[in-house]
Amino acid sequence: MHKRNSGGLVLGSFAALGCEVLYGLSYIFTKQATAVASPLALLGWRFLLAFVVMSGLIVVGVIHVSFKGKRLRPLLLVALFDPVLYFIGETFGISHTTASESGVFLACIPVAALLASAWLLHKYPTRLQVIGILITLIGVIVTVLAAGASASLSLIGYLFLLLAVVTYALYSVYVDKASAYTGIEITYIMLTAGAVVFVTMALIEALEHGNPQALFSLPVKHPSFAVAVAYQGIGSSVLALFLSNFAIAQIGVNKTASFIGISTVVSIIAGVLLLGEAFSSAQLIGAAVIICGVYTANNTFHRQKRQSQIEKKSD
Repeated sequence: MHKRNSGGLVLGSFAALGCEVLYGLSYIFTKQATAVASPLALLGWRFLLAFVVMSGLIVVGVIHVSFKGKRLRPLLLVALFDPVLYFIGETFGISHTTASESGVFLACIPVAALLASAWLLHKYPTRLQVIGILITLIGVIVTVLAAGASASLSLIGYLFLLLAVVTYALYSVYVDKASAYTGIEITYIMLTAGAVVFVTMALIEALEHGNPQALFSLPVKHPSFAVAVAYQGIGSSVLALFLSNFAIAQIGVNKTASFIGISTVVSIIAGVLLLGEAFSSAQLIGAAVIICGVYTANNTFHRQKRQSQIEKKSD
């Protein structure tokens, strides 16, 4: 990986923040889409649109990719872990468990990412990063449980959610390992894999129900579904995945993971403002704790910036 300078830290931090804002807002569109279609139908349409849009940008020369002379293994592992295994784990995990259970499981992703980074990359987090991420984890759990805790006691659901947590952490590690590729190239392969796998799964599901025409006509019959697919495909897939990959390349797995709780805060605000959902004082406290955790994990930035300035002067 290239040496990270203060400019890269700023851009990487904004990329990580922007990615989580996009993911947080996707909550609104997911609720709209799953009201008229299955999660697999949404995933299939989402990744198909993302793949078509990005392929079109490559064909007309707006963006460029080149895979010649580069090791494919890290790139293929990135695509396997996310979106393929992560979304399978998340989608089926959420469908078999309660909202509070899935929220608590997925809140553990930053901790899993820290452990994976230390184990596989030998990049150990600072004390403040560990403290900040643990604070964020507590904030997310408080926020999720404030909405009402309940238990499904579904072993299969828990295993799927565990799969999501582990594979997202491994995705973060292998993005760091795939340093020979640009963020655009990594994103394109991820979207290609997602399109192949989830379109196939959506078609199988539609055939099992004996009505594949319903899958094809979803965007036409349900404008809200079309809007949701447009946002999920372009905003939450093309743009958010690129920002995530760029952030990991610029600021590393540990700092990028510390921003994950922001999506929870954004989804709460979006639910209150756009869907009229209830907002309790406990959720407000949880959101404040999340923001404090993200700040704590990232307030080493100024120290690193000063260090880079010292290094420049000494060169």
